[in-house]
Amino acid sequence: MRVIEVFADACCPFAHVGLRRIRDACDARGSDAVLRVRAWPLELINGKPLDPPFIAEEIDEIRDQVASDLFAGFVESSFPASSIPAMALTARAYAVSDRVGEAVALAVRDALFEHGLDIGDHATLTRIAADHRVTLPDDADGDDALVRADWDDGRQRGAVGSPHFFIDGENVFCPVLDIARIDGHLRISVDHLALEAFLSRLND
Repeated sequence: MRVIEVFADACCPFAHVGLRRIRDACDARGSDAVLRVRAWPLELINGKPLDPPFIAEEIDEIRDQVASDLFAGFVESSFPASSIPAMALTARAYAVSDRVGEAVALAVRDALFEHGLDIGDHATLTRIAADHRVTLPDDADGDDALVRADWDDGRQRGAVGSPHFFIDGENVFCPVLDIARIDGHLRISVDHLALEAFLSRLND
């Protein structure tokens, strides 16, 4: 089984697109690769929580330009105050197995971006945990340590943002999308060459 490690924030819309596109591409190729999604906590890196209106604007532009099939149920008012609880749950799921971890990593993003749920809410995370038979503590003790451990590992390995992909000792930031900001607006396209080059490593 091949492992694709990804450092990403649970509230990053670009990571949602990247993870879904890579997962779909692996499935289409019949690859048994698994995504091991590690925490890249943007609120700690930036020193402040992500701004819901700003994320909503990014989502509108991403959806309009490259992902009309995603973000169907996003609700700005349900954007969490923190993504740390969701990323900590994901880390606990990977302690069960890589497959369970991947399922939870995708589920928390679907909950936020496709179903309009607050993934900072303990009740929401409890349901996701129960669906995947993962034990979720009653309090947040240990959440910060789990997330910071991933963040520290990502920095040591050269991760620069969300999402940053690693496979077989090689790495690339966001191999799915070509992203630029021009005159305050995002200009996004699918980077087919970078995506194909990344996926070709699955055949090595």
